[in-house]
Amino acid sequence: MSSHGPKQQLFEQFALIAKTLGHAHRLALVEHLAQGEQSVDVLAQKAGLSVANASQHLQQLRRAGLAATRRDGKFIFYRLADPSVLDLLTALHQIGERNLSEVQVVLSGYFHDRDAMEAVTRKELLKRSRAGAVTILDVRPHDEFALAHVAGAINIPMGDLERRMAELDPAIEIVAYCRGPYCVFSFEAVSLLRKRGFHIRRLEDGLPEWQAAGLPVERV
Repeated sequence: MSSHGPKQQLFEQFALIAKTLGHAHRLALVEHLAQGEQSVDVLAQKAGLSVANASQHLQQLRRAGLAATRRDGKFIFYRLADPSVLDLLTALHQIGERNLSEVQVVLSGYFHDRDAMEAVTRKELLKRSRAGAVTILDVRPHDEFALAHVAGAINIPMGDLERRMAELDPAIEIVAYCRGPYCVFSFEAVSLLRKRGFHIRRLEDGLPEWQAAGLPVERV
């Protein structure tokens, strides 16, 4: 069989996708893109990259079919090209958690030190939310909350949480969520509020997974 047969050609294209994801900055940008469409400048700031560097990484994501763009005047906005990109990211997470000792060390250290309790499932949160038995706390930045958020959630970014703690009712259970399963904001929120006597747990993942599951969201 020819090494350039149709199957090999397909594998070469699939390898391009895998190669494109083989960079920590690009994985971080995919997580940011999963929150909703954003400009290159905003994505660069959130990823801690220069605009030029972020633009190069985003262009590679676009060429691999992982991101799509639109132009509005001088500004270019990026978004995920397809919802299945999030499934691919989730698969990478699961493989790492199950098979890489380095991943397990980080999880058992930083993340479990801040919250070792079992997270709340999406199904459970939806049920409790409909019953009015929980406060849903979105600790992402305001602009991401405006793009989309869990229906009924209140937004207190992690950087504002300590000074705005009085806005939360300690008599009602809180479920915090962020950008995804490894977003440190939700772990930090749980650690802070639990020390202050609040009954708080985390959602099992974040807004992108909630939205991808077809669960109710709102926009500002």
